Amino acid sequence: MLDPLHLLSFGLLLHLLTVIGIGVRVITLRPAPGVGLAWLLVVAFVPAAGAVLYLLFGERRVGRLRARRRAAQNEAILGSAAAVPKTSEAAVDWAKVHPEGAAIDRMVRTVLKSPALGGNGMTLFSDSAKCLQAIAADVDAATTSVFMAFYIWNEGGLADGVLEALVRAAGRGVKCRVLVDALGARPWWKTAQPERLRAAGVQVRPALPTSLLRTLATRTDLRLHRKIVVVDGATAWTGSMNLVDPKFFKADAGVGPWVDAMVRIQGYAVVPLAATVIADWSVETGEPTEPLFADAVLDRVKAGGPAIAQVVPTGPGQSGDLILQVLLSLCYAAREELVLTTPYLIPDDSMFRALRGAAERGVRVELIVPERVDSFLVRHASRSYLVDLLRAGVRVHLFRGGLLHTKSVTVDGKTALFGTVNLDMRSIWLNYEVSLVVHDPGFVGRLRALQATYMADSDPVDLAAWQARPFARRFLEDAARLASPLL
Repeated sequence: MLDPLHLLSFGLLLHLLTVIGIGVRVITLRPAPGVGLAWLLVVAFVPAAGAVLYLLFGERRVGRLRARRRAAQNEAILGSAAAVPKTSEAAVDWAKVHPEGAAIDRMVRTVLKSPALGGNGMTLFSDSAKCLQAIAADVDAATTSVFMAFYIWNEGGLADGVLEALVRAAGRGVKCRVLVDALGARPWWKTAQPERLRAAGVQVRPALPTSLLRTLATRTDLRLHRKIVVVDGATAWTGSMNLVDPKFFKADAGVGPWVDAMVRIQGYAVVPLAATVIADWSVETGEPTEPLFADAVLDRVKAGGPAIAQVVPTGPGQSGDLILQVLLSLCYAAREELVLTTPYLIPDDSMFRALRGAAERGVRVELIVPERVDSFLVRHASRSYLVDLLRAGVRVHLFRGGLLHTKSVTVDGKTALFGTVNLDMRSIWLNYEVSLVVHDPGFVGRLRALQATYMADSDPVDLAAWQARPFARRFLEDAARLASPLL
């Protein structure tokens, strides 16, 4: 048997080799210096457990097979502009819009080959019941295909109406494909509803499935956070709402009803939204994209209104830091007003500085966040950012009417960002998201009016009162902030 001294020496040697090995990997991956140094300290000073934490959460590992499939799809799918008819309605004349829009369009096209497209009719829905009923009605009207992707599906209430509409659609020969995140909708996957859909002929697949074996090859907290519905290649939906009825979803969480918004689109932006969900389906199933595009019947798309919209799908292995660059561009483009709503406020350092900088240069910055959220750590970490924003002149509003889940940005009444992206590092770096950059006074005005209703149902935060909170509470919030990269 080895004596204790030999065991200690062996353990120290193993720990040293682990620190060196992970250190070399961290250096070669070139993360942000603060992030890389933090991980090196964790690995060095927390033997064994630190290395395990790094292997689980230190890198955005998507797995080799998934990475190959995602890379193969990016060129073919995200460059789907070829499917858009070459019409004057789809083309965008930036000289008639504004230069900031042209700059963002160029940036997104450089990374994703997804251009801004004109000719879109956009209807904003802020009532969850009406939204679920309208989605069900669109599915009931489908004649060829339905594609769906959601982070959460929860049985009960009007969400069941969408399920029944899918059952009816499949029964009359419509090809229905539904992709639902494996972890976000874990309770739903244990119900009878997935099998009911399959029995009716609906193809239902879990996105990013998890298991102990998969944990060794992939990071399991990379999630499909998108919400997309595409019907007959002519109508699409996206926004913040999961496939849930707020009256039946987390009713006992103590945060009130979830408050969401969705947009119904008819026009050329349907094509890149369809391409996004087709790409996700192909990555998960390995199916070739040609028959999926054929089922989507995107040749039916036609102009639906005056709005210019650019679809921005983002996520690991797909877009780098593109959504962060879009957010920063919007913050720096603001001249008069910048209004943001988000349920989870844990910004990247650059985003944090951009918000402060906008307020400090005289832009009226309005930030609306829920008074209560469904995560203890997120709630306290988010609060730690508010004092610096308030000092810079940002006007912070705590929404009283429930968990405000709408993700929106409006800039000077001219441009909006709308979709699934929270102002947190998880949305920016870890989740597969989808956003719309919209240039249209009509839609932006309606979204800004919705933001105003949120402000009217909020309590403004006073800087002096916020600073006077008990030390123990402020310390807890600042301590929770240290976990921000994992939230």
